[in-house]
Amino acid sequence: MYKKMRVSLALAASLALAATGCGNPSDNDNPDLGEASDGTITINMMHLYPQAGAAGQYRIVNKIIDEYQTENPNVVIKQEVLDNEQYKAKIKVLSAINELPDVGMTWAAGYLQPFVGGELFAPLDDLLQGELKDSFVAGTTEAYSIQGKTYALPLEFNLAPIYYNKKIFEQYGLRVPTTYGEFLNVVKTLEDNGVVPVALGNKDRWTGSLWYMYMADRIAGAEKLANALKGEASFADPGLTESAKLIQDLVGMNAFNEGFNGLSNDEVKEQFIQGKAAMYLMGTWELPNYTTNQKVEQQLRDSIGFFKFPTVAGGKGNIDSWVGGPGVGLFVAENSPVKEEAKKFVEFFVKRWGEVSVTGAGVIPATKVDTTKVQLPQLYTDLLNEVNKATSITLFADVQMASGAAEVHLNQIQALFGGAVTPNQFAAEHDKAVKAGQ
Repeated sequence: MYKKMRVSLALAASLALAATGCGNPSDNDNPDLGEASDGTITINMMHLYPQAGAAGQYRIVNKIIDEYQTENPNVVIKQEVLDNEQYKAKIKVLSAINELPDVGMTWAAGYLQPFVGGELFAPLDDLLQGELKDSFVAGTTEAYSIQGKTYALPLEFNLAPIYYNKKIFEQYGLRVPTTYGEFLNVVKTLEDNGVVPVALGNKDRWTGSLWYMYMADRIAGAEKLANALKGEASFADPGLTESAKLIQDLVGMNAFNEGFNGLSNDEVKEQFIQGKAAMYLMGTWELPNYTTNQKVEQQLRDSIGFFKFPTVAGGKGNIDSWVGGPGVGLFVAENSPVKEEAKKFVEFFVKRWGEVSVTGAGVIPATKVDTTKVQLPQLYTDLLNEVNKATSITLFADVQMASGAAEVHLNQIQALFGGAVTPNQFAAEHDKAVKAGQ
């Protein structure tokens, strides 16, 4: 979900802008490039909600598009749908040649910066003064703001709980752990009985980052972790190096499925959904698979619960501190030939997403939700309540770090899980990357 660019998009985009014009007037005869001669306006949208992996979201996207086209018969929305990793790879290529879709998806903070630096995204502050005024959960739009301007509007707000299979826990007499010692006992019991304790697809690397971030939060505290990510503290802090060590201890206990560093998140997600692993640490964007996705058997959906990452004895973190934050947001390309119509569509989309995605897809939107008026699955309600009582929410590391530093972080996460670096080497590489500020 959160893989970063391997090259500077700002530089690549600048080179592309120097070499590429914004199109000729005759381009308007091509419906893919804006307004056709008959007055039809085509908006190209690229998103990462494929039907196979995000059925609820896919359904809602198409519902909203159909509604918009009905209200605006001169507008055609053309979709390109990719899975998470394919999307990131393609958006990088399109950015480098300045051929972004009119509307697309992006992540916040550090991920956003190269696009803004390359003048690829249009500011959307005017939309926050219209129908969307005061609609967003506090702090969500700010994550998409750079130097006082907002460059995308968030769709989701996410926490990252540990989902677990209740039936597997019951079978082995296990209780939900609240302390790390209890968690280790759960892992050992499952491993002793031939059950995969945790599903992890660390080929994508950000998945392993979730584990490290929680460990660092619970041991060193949310403030120390945040400061290290900003370069205001060292990753060589004893609490942070101890966190890296405990990650490697978990690997040594066979806490994760075999071959985790070579498997994608989508591959191991299926293992958890099919009951082949007992636990799975992932964001609440997965909620639809356990609440509204009819392709997942009701019996399995009913067996999924969640718990908060346990506290560590002597650690500075607390159990109501979360890793999470705003999820994907919609951008409008600065050089879009239909920029104003694209902005109208984004305003409509975000408003309707907030209204229908809760019951239609089972996701937590970035806009405010009145849960008193709708009937919601208990799993959803419980996680929504956790948002309200969270003591802190630390934004995903690779999203908030600068592009180059984030790439180092992700590579080091995979190396840490694979035993290719020591905790001290892991810390040193992070400090060097954050100091470089790229």
